[in-house]
Amino acid sequence: MKKITFVTGNWAKLASAKQAIEPLGYEVDNIKIETPEIQATDVNEVAAYSAKWAAEELNVPVMKNDTGFYIMHFNGFPGAYMKYIDETLGIDGMLKLMEGIEDRSAYFKEAIAYCEPGEESIIFEGITEGTIALESAGEYGWGIIDHLFIPKGEEKTLGCFPDEERWEFWSPDAYKKLTKHLEKTKKGK
Repeated sequence: MKKITFVTGNWAKLASAKQAIEPLGYEVDNIKIETPEIQATDVNEVAAYSAKWAAEELNVPVMKNDTGFYIMHFNGFPGAYMKYIDETLGIDGMLKLMEGIEDRSAYFKEAIAYCEPGEESIIFEGITEGTIALESAGEYGWGIIDHLFIPKGEEKTLGCFPDEERWEFWSPDAYKKLTKHLEKTKKGK
């Protein structure tokens, strides 16, 4: 059975990966290591670089994800810089930045990079659309995304849902694309 190592310490990300990939006959384990993160506005580039580094460092097939938060009014800002904005502006700063703005549409983008040693990373992405709330809400999760982001079709922020429910709102597209790639690769060998 071929093994894929997910470079993450996040139990929910690992559970999602196992659910999507293990039925195809792969074993998914994880390792929590710090990988270099390049400064890029596109989460695809960040994930690809980190996955390639990890595949070479560990000498095993790996997957690594990176996420970004894109606000339409600001032409996609903060994008890949979400963590920095969360740490510097925080929820109150983001709400102040959004004061008076009518177009509150935003999306969350997840890029999953799969890489085998000696190869280039292959990127699979998923988009979760929604809007930015007028005020912070919820007791679960952390930061701007969970307490301000309302997924399309919902009326409450992600922070209003416990972990086991909150993860269900994220688009499964990145995992679907990855599993299609793995199925195709498996058949070709």
